[in-house]
Amino acid sequence: MYSIVDIETTGSRAIGNSITEIAILVHDGFNIVDEFHSLVNPGKPIPSFITSLTGINNAMVAAAPSFDEIADKIHGILSQTIFVAHNVEFDYSFVRNELKLSGYEWHAEKLCTVRMGRKFLPGYESYSLGRLCQNLGIDNDARHRAYGDAKATVEVFERILKNGGEEFFQMKYKLQNRQLYFKP
Repeated sequence: MYSIVDIETTGSRAIGNSITEIAILVHDGFNIVDEFHSLVNPGKPIPSFITSLTGINNAMVAAAPSFDEIADKIHGILSQTIFVAHNVEFDYSFVRNELKLSGYEWHAEKLCTVRMGRKFLPGYESYSLGRLCQNLGIDNDARHRAYGDAKATVEVFERILKNGGEEFFQMKYKLQNRQLYFKP
């Protein structure tokens, strides 16, 4: 099982910034089987340039739960799945930091749809989510919002699976079970 995750934040680094929105789409390799989505009160003002990019403002998150209030649910979902994101280190570092601040020690295997896209969807100038979606004909009416970007990442992930990624993942897990492990 895979958790395809996208977040919006108050800044570009996990330390000193917070999540303002999170979407987790649980995927079984064929379909989305569960989902979780929430605005998150970051406990600090959202910078105006972030509001300009995402459309998320302080009024929108004022009544939203803090990350701490939803951490148990998020940890429960992510503990059972492989963490997948477009530019995975960004999303993973924020989620891991927020979970740590909420008292959870969490590590997960992760897959990056940017790196996997370069391998299984070769030939594009840019692998940014917006450009890749444009090149692949994937609609994303909610760009720079967690749920819209997570849905678009699901479509990219499914294309990767159809273009040989599934066979690669199966081989990786077969080798991993013999104590041989390599990252995609």
